[in-house]
Amino acid sequence: MNKNNVDLLNTKSYFYNLPEELIAQTPAEPRDASRLLVYHKDSGDIEHKIFRDVVDYLHEGDVLVINNTRVLPARLYGKKDTGAVIEVLLLKRINLNTWETLAKPGKRLKEGTIITFSEELKGKVISDTDFGGKVIEFEFDGVFEDIIDRCGVMPLPPYIHSQYKDKERYQTVYNKITGSSAAPTAGLHFTKDLLQKIKDKGVTIVEVLLHVGLGTFRPVNEDNILAHKMHSEYIEVTQENADFLNRAKSESRRIIAVGTTSVRVLESATDKNGVIHPCQKETDIFIYPGYKFKMVDGLITNFHLPESTLIMLVSAFIGYDETMKMYNTAVASRYRFFSFGDATLLI
Repeated sequence: MNKNNVDLLNTKSYFYNLPEELIAQTPAEPRDASRLLVYHKDSGDIEHKIFRDVVDYLHEGDVLVINNTRVLPARLYGKKDTGAVIEVLLLKRINLNTWETLAKPGKRLKEGTIITFSEELKGKVISDTDFGGKVIEFEFDGVFEDIIDRCGVMPLPPYIHSQYKDKERYQTVYNKITGSSAAPTAGLHFTKDLLQKIKDKGVTIVEVLLHVGLGTFRPVNEDNILAHKMHSEYIEVTQENADFLNRAKSESRRIIAVGTTSVRVLESATDKNGVIHPCQKETDIFIYPGYKFKMVDGLITNFHLPESTLIMLVSAFIGYDETMKMYNTAVASRYRFFSFGDATLLI
């Protein structure tokens, strides 16, 4: 809801004050020891818990939907023949050896520029992209993912100031399919033991896929959010899982998404009649207040950046005023924010 006549299409409406010391620099250990803010949509009540308590809020028959993507060590450092250092972030694979990327400093990278990343890996700039990036064709001998594992760096967000040494800590415990440029961070809180407890309670866990790219973390630079262009990301839903979700929905079972990436898969694959279809496609869905959710009943997610598309998604799910109340409560209660921070359960 929006009781204060705030312009919900104005990007600045989604700003909140966040002390820098609340931006988490390291993840909680163990994973499920992070804090959990539980927000009840029907009453507006807020509870303060530990993440492992999430099992107490899930019921027999619920469906928990997770994104099984795996993060590629997608940040590469190379040199031009002049010796100039170039940083490249892999965003989306176009074919076997060609990727859309973000490159810094991009202005110096003309078409045809060769970048040497290691003895195993070189790249040639092919063209510009429509979002200010570069299309790079890579030259390598061997398996690309294995080479990237050796020479790439985990693409931690810029607000995390030190490179985290344990690459697996920036992966979910249920990751399967490599292709993301950032982690689906709501999933980082789950341990294998916690997932087993959830299953033992009679909750079904369903896997979908979204390879996280620029669409997730590209900032909104326009004053009017309708002018913001989402970058597309690849998603998959299998026939088996689509059939199961449709059956669960027809039985009025709750569909609870782990992370905004899972939300975007479910809502992209669901038609206006509330039927989800199997798919292997790109989505550029942008969810903001006024959106009517077709599949998702509950959401587990982290605390998101001010003025981001993700806080707009949360505002669409529980209401703008309610989102700002929740975020202000989290700041006052000294929750930890962003990728390595604490979580919310919105039910």
